[in-house]
Amino acid sequence: MSDARTSTQARGDRSRARLLDAAVQAFSAKGFHGTSTRDIATAAGLSPAAVYVHHRSKEELLHAIAVRGHEVILEAVTEATRADATPAERVAAAVRTYVLFHARSHTMARVINYELAALTEEHFKEIAGLRRAIDTVMREVVEEGVRSGDFDTPDPAKAATALLSLGIDLARWYRDDGSWTPEALADFYADLALRAVGARP
Repeated sequence: MSDARTSTQARGDRSRARLLDAAVQAFSAKGFHGTSTRDIATAAGLSPAAVYVHHRSKEELLHAIAVRGHEVILEAVTEATRADATPAERVAAAVRTYVLFHARSHTMARVINYELAALTEEHFKEIAGLRRAIDTVMREVVEEGVRSGDFDTPDPAKAATALLSLGIDLARWYRDDGSWTPEALADFYADLALRAVGARP
């Protein structure tokens, strides 16, 4: 690949990244329907036409953001539950990881959890699949703990869904200037998770 082509591709990649970051901020502040492509382009320091160079629509931007966010979460939670550890340690690690993402990336997390109704049916189904995969990872480690006798919960599926709901709601209210750090919340929620699944001492 020539230097000129490499440079052009790099500029394009930077522009796409700026647009995605700007869209996250705009969707979070104004909601999907309250945000125009001009708002996004202005925030990214680009012309309105630049949006359509990289994305066919505002909805496609939202889809790209949702895919990226959910894939990051899925990978992180999956990695946390792969450790050679007890079910309690794995659940705690998964919840800690999940909460850290929703606190540290709360702006993106708000968008990918509360603006999904604006997606097309096809895109919504794709994101719903990623969300089911995340739920499955959490449910399987809770079920493993029940089978081994480490946990005492009558419904592992509901327990796993409840644990994930805690992180989702956190993104709605968390602010960087608050008195609770992401790390403190992650530790608190991990302890809460173990209580929720009936972890035995």
